[in-house]
Amino acid sequence: MSANVPNNLEQELKQIIANVIVRNADELKPTADFWKDLGVDSIKAIEIIVAIEKRYKITVRDEEVPKISNVGQVIEVVKKALKSKIAK
Repeated sequence: MSANVPNNLEQELKQIIANVIVRNADELKPTADFWKDLGVDSIKAIEIIVAIEKRYKITVRDEEVPKISNVGQVIEVVKKALKSKIAK
């Protein structure tokens, strides 16, 4: 993985999400749908984004948030934000 993206990024993100929704991180598969499979509501979704932004000191663009519906998409958005942060 790139030097600006932590090697354990996927596991860290799963743990952040698991902490917010009170689940075991091992249950979070990349394709698990936040709404249907994990019972995430809009408040929990905001909590997840805020926790990720604080942890990685990034900003997830508002227009990207509604497009994020599973764990795999969170990972991709964070990777992109981290790479763009380093590029600046």
